[in-house]
Amino acid sequence: MQAKQRILLVEDEEHLLEAIKLNLELEGYRVTTATDGKKALKIFKEERFNLIILDVMIPEIDGFQVAETIRLQNTEVPIMFLTAKNSSEDRITGLKKGADDYLVKPFNLEELILRVGNLIRRGMKPEDLKELNSYTIGDKTIYFNSFELHQADGTITSLTKKETMLLKLLIERRNEAVSREQILETVWNYDVYPSTRTIDNFILTFRKYFEPDQKHPIYFHSIRGVGYKFTDNGEA
Repeated sequence: MQAKQRILLVEDEEHLLEAIKLNLELEGYRVTTATDGKKALKIFKEERFNLIILDVMIPEIDGFQVAETIRLQNTEVPIMFLTAKNSSEDRITGLKKGADDYLVKPFNLEELILRVGNLIRRGMKPEDLKELNSYTIGDKTIYFNSFELHQADGTITSLTKKETMLLKLLIERRNEAVSREQILETVWNYDVYPSTRTIDNFILTFRKYFEPDQKHPIYFHSIRGVGYKFTDNGEA
């Protein structure tokens, strides 16, 4: 299970927006778009991204201000400026606002794709770069490739593919709240799902498997209004 890398593309020239979006999607990225700074910040607060591509001269709030606001909330997500402003002063301003790269229009699409790949790889955490084959919770070990749960007494429980995928997602994002939308997108490949009860039932099943006291979970938590979180240190 490998979730698509998510990109927020902010550009007010519609034809250019669509061309970049299409080419990024052909490379396997999941692209969300915005045509002004205000909408971009709203989307950024609601979703999680692996890269932000920002035009500088956009309506409502310019790209420099958008980058500065994003950096106050998140110091890790890579930001690339895509702009016709090509003076050295503009480049310096962009870097000061927290940009990781600065590509001047007009540009070569192949170069853009290469820069995007480099930035996303650079932004990955070490745990994102290695395949997670097994994980131990308490005295039980999950083997993701064989869809099995091994207990200390030698008992083996078969897991469904969806159970395994959801466990892997939560464990890879341990100590972070994972939104229902991301779970549905990653595990069910849906942007919208009729009910969150299905996920709730999976969490209840995980608590039966792993929690010493299901009524007072230390591993699998429901975060009201957000989603779910797995902790491996007993802290909610």
